[in-house]
Amino acid sequence: MVVLGYLASLLIGVSLGLIGGGGSILTVPVLVYIFSISPVLATSYSLFIVGSTSLIGAYGNFRKGQVSFHTALLFGISSIVTVFVTRKFIIPAIPEHLFKLGHFTVTWSLVTMILFAILMLAASISMISSKTEECAPAGSTTISDFLKLLLYGVGIGIVTGLLGAGGGFLLIPALIILVKLPMKTAVGTSLFIIALNSLFGFLGDLGHYQIDWFFLLKIAFIAVIGILLGGLLAPKISGEKLKKGFGWFVLIMGIYIIIHELLVKQVV
Repeated sequence: MVVLGYLASLLIGVSLGLIGGGGSILTVPVLVYIFSISPVLATSYSLFIVGSTSLIGAYGNFRKGQVSFHTALLFGISSIVTVFVTRKFIIPAIPEHLFKLGHFTVTWSLVTMILFAILMLAASISMISSKTEECAPAGSTTISDFLKLLLYGVGIGIVTGLLGAGGGFLLIPALIILVKLPMKTAVGTSLFIIALNSLFGFLGDLGHYQIDWFFLLKIAFIAVIGILLGGLLAPKISGEKLKKGFGWFVLIMGIYIIIHELLVKQVV
């Protein structure tokens, strides 16, 4: 199982390098179901792994001039603060045992995995149905767009803070529509924003959990190797076809998690 986990970590990085986003959404399921890490701690580890790999991906896009730092910092005003506050103060205050429904105990770990599965279903639909989007018509970003961006940042911060997911499939459309960024720049900028959100979120976790640094750095290193390999393979593989195929896989995994958590695990 450990070797399978290492291979899965490598594939997460490869998929991120190939399709520019979405691959990191499998990080939490891999940590929970293969490495037997608790869901809450897995979201913390995921923040570090997603943040590290996204930072490497963002650097590659930066070298191509495809990162808008102004937009990333503007977006980060709300998203970074939200994810840090969520991880530092809100998550530690949530009890593990929430309530009981008859003989069925609802725990925060269960809620985390169900919410994550729902996020996976949403991401998979986005990947399966998405078409290559063009830049929105040129024009200045209005005050209304600026306020929408701040609110969107809060939403992304909550998703990242609660579930340890980057939310790239939510970010890219917002950057194209609200900020009028070209597609490639939107992808590069989203990776940089995800890196900032995830790493600041992980900083909020320090002191709350006992981190196995050797394990965490090992998985992050394998994922980084994967994203570098993905970057080398990207020119030779159709990103759109791969994205749709990966989307179907994420869809199946999301359904599996819901069935496993609500039915199989409860019976066992």
